[in-house]
Amino acid sequence: MSYDPETPFDSIEGSQEYVALLADAIEEARQDVDADIAAALEEGAERRREALQLVGYNLAKLTLHISTSRRILNDLRTLRRLLLAERQGEGVRVANRAAGAGA
Repeated sequence: MSYDPETPFDSIEGSQEYVALLADAIEEARQDVDADIAAALEEGAERRREALQLVGYNLAKLTLHISTSRRILNDLRTLRRLLLAERQGEGVRVANRAAGAGA
């Protein structure tokens, strides 16, 4: 019996897809902020530039958190696969024992 996820967050793979989309959106925002910083620099808008640099810094921190989340999700997926393989292996061993006992 397999589990059918109801939402994208009901599976590790769905969460990985969401995190990848979020990482793409963050990178796009960082590029926009970099362009805005360059524009503020040309205009001589010092305060605006400083505010945008703070936004860029926070986006960089968010990028690190998203990278960490990706690694954690990969680890969880790997552990799930290992556990499922062990369970399947146990099922085969139990079936083999039952077949041997019946012979």
